[in-house]
Amino acid sequence: MSFQKFTLPLAVLAGLGGLYLLLSYVLAPATPTDVFDVKLPKLSQKASVGHEVFKENCAACHGENAGGTEQGPPLIHDIYNPGHHGDQAFYRAVRQGVRAHHWPFGDMPSQSQVSNAEVAEILAFIRETQVANGITSKPHKM
Repeated sequence: MSFQKFTLPLAVLAGLGGLYLLLSYVLAPATPTDVFDVKLPKLSQKASVGHEVFKENCAACHGENAGGTEQGPPLIHDIYNPGHHGDQAFYRAVRQGVRAHHWPFGDMPSQSQVSNAEVAEILAFIRETQVANGITSKPHKM
């Protein structure tokens, strides 16, 4: 009988502890390990233009050199290698937005102000910078 006296308070305490852990994860800001120092290479003309377009439209979340911020993930990261996120994934992200799936930053809204030609320039910047930072295409394995 005394066990029943403690069952409800223990259940409430366990539920509150679980809620605390869930909210801590969901509301936690990005950690410094989510932001990377990026080695910026000598860029081609197209990639240089893409870098400027990127800074105007993407840097607020992804960082000036795509190394990430507390608002968005780094694009100069192995998870975005061309074998896992091909060029079409970037076009789709810009046109349609992206639901959060690799990082805890929330959904990315579509960027309708960026043209397809500008996406191509941004991609040139991202891909050249990825290579300069040791990120190459790897087959995607599920």
